[in-house]
Amino acid sequence: MASIGAVKFVLYLVLWLVNYVSLSQGKQNWNDVYPFIRRASSLGSSSPNSGYDYIIVGGGTAGCPLAATLSQKFNVLLLERGGVPFNNPNVSFLQNFHITLADTSPTSASQYFISTDGVLNARGRVLGGGSSINAGFYTRANPRFIRKVGWETQLVNESYPWVEKQIVHRPEFSDWQRAVRDGLLDAGVSPFNGFTYDHKHGTKVGGTIFDRFGRRHTAAELLASANPRKLTVLIHATVQKIVFDTTGKRPKSTGVIFKDENGKQHQAFLGTDRQSEVIVSSGAIGTPQLLLLSGIGPKEELQKSNIPVVLDNKFVGKGMADNPMNTIFVPSKRPVHQSLIETVGITNLGVYIETSSGFGQSKDSIHCHHGILSAEIGQLSTIPPKQRSHEAVEAFVKSKRDIPVEAFRGGFILSKVANPWSTGELRLINTNVEDNPAITFNYFSHPYDLKRCVEGIRLAMKVVQSEHITNYTLCDRQTAEKMLNLSVKANVNLIPKHANDTKSLEQFCRDSVITIWHYHGGCHLGKVVNSEYKVLGVDRLRVVDGSTFTESPGTNPQATVMMMGRYMGLKILRDRLGKLAGI
Repeated sequence: MASIGAVKFVLYLVLWLVNYVSLSQGKQNWNDVYPFIRRASSLGSSSPNSGYDYIIVGGGTAGCPLAATLSQKFNVLLLERGGVPFNNPNVSFLQNFHITLADTSPTSASQYFISTDGVLNARGRVLGGGSSINAGFYTRANPRFIRKVGWETQLVNESYPWVEKQIVHRPEFSDWQRAVRDGLLDAGVSPFNGFTYDHKHGTKVGGTIFDRFGRRHTAAELLASANPRKLTVLIHATVQKIVFDTTGKRPKSTGVIFKDENGKQHQAFLGTDRQSEVIVSSGAIGTPQLLLLSGIGPKEELQKSNIPVVLDNKFVGKGMADNPMNTIFVPSKRPVHQSLIETVGITNLGVYIETSSGFGQSKDSIHCHHGILSAEIGQLSTIPPKQRSHEAVEAFVKSKRDIPVEAFRGGFILSKVANPWSTGELRLINTNVEDNPAITFNYFSHPYDLKRCVEGIRLAMKVVQSEHITNYTLCDRQTAEKMLNLSVKANVNLIPKHANDTKSLEQFCRDSVITIWHYHGGCHLGKVVNSEYKVLGVDRLRVVDGSTFTESPGTNPQATVMMMGRYMGLKILRDRLGKLAGI
């Protein structure tokens, strides 16, 4: 037995060394793997005189697989406002997940924003987009969603595996996740469907973009499949607006204007082929914002901002939705291994139950406020600098000291409302693309969402009170009021609290709502884009990202957004080239 143990140890050590060497080389030589990635200021020396076949705005979760696919046959320019994730340890490693979200500097991979509802939020500002800053969970969409949006099933089934073979892994599945899985089954969220990417009612273990060493693999790595001779990726390229030719019967895009890392302005042009296109993949915040700044949107709103109207479309920026999430804290008397989302309960109540653990036990997390950060309790974001007064910091630190140390050692159960019926809108505050627009989600404005939240919290409390959790945490079973009270006392949002938060689950839902970053909408299918994702009323312009969704696909959307990039790339190639596409 000893010899077997020794062999296992040596094998593990070899694996670790191989991974360490690859990480070190990746930090130093990522540009050897991706020679087509350059700083935005380099465009002048590399821009083709004939223009590009496709200009993709946004190198995020959809933009990267889209660019990699289109580059197999056409010259593609991909413009990303952020930097690369490869040499950023805060992005690359699971243990640093919360640090990027706490970083509010202008160079951070995440850009925080606060909805007008008072909920703290974040958006990606790095190559790979949301896949570079999220919790990494990978699970496919509900088949109903695929039918609803009208995608071809065969092509969808080709596109998911293309992503999965390159960057998706099976999680290690920690003891914490196992205890929550068993708690879900005891609470009636059955059957257990084992490890699967598929969306199935019951409890399951899904995929992750973190490998066994805790290293993140983002959508940016899908660019390794690109044709390096036909793809140019410019980082720190902030697109200011889309340029249109309005002399014909219909406006048509001709290119984009962007600023480089030095603030210098550039223009990138499309080629003369009528099938060349600008494709916006800037996400549910960035895409409607860019369309508005470019003159496509409600006429009155554009005129208020002195933006020349290219096309009057009252639906741009409308129908914004975010899946409301509430958390229940689970204190533990023993340290808990760090884990992000690995298991999920897909219920028949219209809610999803997930869990995460161990992000509150480091010295930095316990003793530092991270600019008023509540990493330990599920809200990994910050209060804005203008509200970060000395008094606010002191009050936060004091309230943090009052929380038992066991709370920092545990985890939390997440209850997320699926397919919210409450919607809001996005409006411009100014014409600076680098500033966040005003975003309203109107959480729980529809009573059906509130009803489902209450049912989700009741279910989450059943899970927390199960013997699987109490046996693992070595803590006594807590009363519902005590569990809710611990959650309400934390600084999770800017919404005023009420005295009956722990008495009324409805009030608890309203007052402790946070986000799981699954916001969507603003450029809905059938209202802003057609079934081919071409912008209505405009030529040579498409949108390919989650801004077109009326609901977030599955329990977590990143798998389907990456698949969408591959899917649309294949569809464009096959529609344009037929059998000559060859892929």
